[in-house]
Amino acid sequence: MRQKFNPQPNLFTTMARNKIAQELKQMSHVLDATPQILDLVYQDLVRSARPTTGREGMTAEQVLRCAILKQYRQLTYEELAFHLEDSDSFRGFSRLEMGQYPGKSILQENIKSLREETWESIHREIIGYAKAEKIESGRKVRIDATAVETDIHHPTDSTLLADGIRIITRWLGEGKELTPTPSYQYSDHRRVVKKRVLEILNTRKDTVRQSAYKDLLVYAGKVREYALVAIPELYAHQAQDLADLFAGKVLAEKLARAVGLLEKVIDQTDRRVFKGETVPASEKVVSFFEDHTDIIVKKRRETEYGHKIFLTGGVSTMILDCLIVRGNPADTEKYATMLERQKDLYGRMPRQVSADGGFASKGNLAFAKQNQVKDAAFAKKRGLSVLDMAKSTWVYKALRNFRAGIEAGISVLKRAFGLDRCTWKGWEGFGRYVWSSVVSYNLLVLARTKLA
Repeated sequence: MRQKFNPQPNLFTTMARNKIAQELKQMSHVLDATPQILDLVYQDLVRSARPTTGREGMTAEQVLRCAILKQYRQLTYEELAFHLEDSDSFRGFSRLEMGQYPGKSILQENIKSLREETWESIHREIIGYAKAEKIESGRKVRIDATAVETDIHHPTDSTLLADGIRIITRWLGEGKELTPTPSYQYSDHRRVVKKRVLEILNTRKDTVRQSAYKDLLVYAGKVREYALVAIPELYAHQAQDLADLFAGKVLAEKLARAVGLLEKVIDQTDRRVFKGETVPASEKVVSFFEDHTDIIVKKRRETEYGHKIFLTGGVSTMILDCLIVRGNPADTEKYATMLERQKDLYGRMPRQVSADGGFASKGNLAFAKQNQVKDAAFAKKRGLSVLDMAKSTWVYKALRNFRAGIEAGISVLKRAFGLDRCTWKGWEGFGRYVWSSVVSYNLLVLARTKLA
């Protein structure tokens, strides 16, 4: 039976005196002061399909602390397993027992069990702790937005066509191994497809490029037809072994999804390369593996591929709130939402709000003033009067300078907590990754505040 925590700590646990160990010690104090978060973690762990017989497994406390360690030190699961065996400080923070050395697969299985909603609830408990300790009151906040990339290569039509052909061909091969005498037939075009992609990347002649694209579309069409024939056969596959039966249906579902994406890539390639159309971002496919990825277009800056997140920071430099959105909404659309979320978090609106210039609009200023926000400053005026935003020019300049501080927080999140690029799979994994980074960052801010 899995436990929430070990009621009898190890007497031989020690913490070193270096800076990292002292930070971990203070982070541990914060987690000990908010024991209710273990209930949230425990519910996610027991919800998994792991049987209740046999070894107990990691406790909820150990799983949460290992997840925080992973994000705090930006470790892979293999590196985390090594440090948990090698470092007394890491073992002490994670509350592992003598002789307990979880491997990378166990760590991944347990950490990935924590849902996005659980991480957000943990975040709220930590914000509540900061409020109770008078570290962060939420009376003065700053709002900004940034993009977090998903783990994909730079998308081009040629490489996307090659990706679709490659993975569908591979899955067709797996299906043939599953059914020794399949009725469907297919040919492996991956070698010639790779040659055509290299031609497109290296040639300077439009005629050569268009000829290579025509070949790619021909091969993509052939692979699509192979898959359409194989899908119903794999769905209808019968086997004595339940695992083989299930594998056939899973393969059919994966092929059906990949064919749908390949058809979109064929269409966008034809429209862009041969018809000269500009394909809207909302209609584009940018990855076969992370198909939830959005195209984030920023003026005068490079296009990013991932998801946009909105962050609210406080005087303590903690991240008070995080909102992950689909698509590429304008900053002005989310200003009121971020303020409403602050009201839900603290039971009242902030007294002073400073936001990036992208949030500036007459409607947003009116919304803030109507909801008892005394000073609502924007980094760029965009036709707004300074005295309409704040009670004086001095207050406006102070709030504008205060807003710049969240840029430092975003920089730390991206450089030290991995928020420049999400390495977890899927839309749900993206949310878990972002929130776990925010929670780990806030714990470190609290720890350093205590040590100061």
